Amino acid sequence: MKKKNNPASTLTPLLMGALLLTGCGSQPAGAPAADTNAAVQNAGQTAPAALQTQSEIRFVSVDSSETVSVVPDIAEVVYSVRTESGTAADCQQQNAASVAQVTELLQTLGVAESSIQTSDFSMRPVYDYSGSTARITGYEAETALTVSDLKIEGLGDILSQSVASGINTVQSITYQASGYDQSYQEALTKAVDMARQKADVLAAASGAKVGRVLTIQETSGYTQARYEDSASVNALNARKEMALSDAEEDLSQIMPGEIAVKASVTVEYELTD
Repeated sequence: MKKKNNPASTLTPLLMGALLLTGCGSQPAGAPAADTNAAVQNAGQTAPAALQTQSEIRFVSVDSSETVSVVPDIAEVVYSVRTESGTAADCQQQNAASVAQVTELLQTLGVAESSIQTSDFSMRPVYDYSGSTARITGYEAETALTVSDLKIEGLGDILSQSVASGINTVQSITYQASGYDQSYQEALTKAVDMARQKADVLAAASGAKVGRVLTIQETSGYTQARYEDSASVNALNARKEMALSDAEEDLSQIMPGEIAVKASVTVEYELTD
């Protein structure tokens, strides 16, 4: 006996497939029908076009560095005033008195009070290790004075007289240029000009031309150019026990030399036919 086909069971899978293909099966009641074919068609047209436009941009990336020399005209000096005493209180008082004496002298020599700053202070015990047990025999105080914006002209006289007035040690002498900002901007300009020249050479070698600037980045950073005069520092500390006239003779002609101000950039240029 043959089993008859049920029309309902045959049509139902076909109807369900049709609903899924047209999107009607998930369309809320009363909502407009979604144009699925139009969305697919638009995506197929716009996405490749965007990718094609981006891939057609050709560019060349160039690194460039330039240096400008500038003669320093100001200096920064760090002094050290050190005192010793049997008690901590006396040591601190004596140290403060010595610092005041040096500060007064610097102001007498024309240094502005705003240029003198206490940059460090320390107090530590002094030990005697001769016995089996270390014992404290006194205290040592040390104050660091940072004196900035000193003109190179007359610096030797300031150094000599300050050492003679009670300075124990000159920690550092650093030369700087008050026109550093202008020199750095000049170096940046030269670096960008050189980057363009390099890009022109590379483009010509590849049969292209240099177009607009796509990106430009400052890679050197901004750091105040300076250098330390170790020779003068060593001369002062080695001769601090000598007569004032001898010290003046050694430091009367300070030659600060030149400071190299460097700027670096990375530039990307568009290449055209």
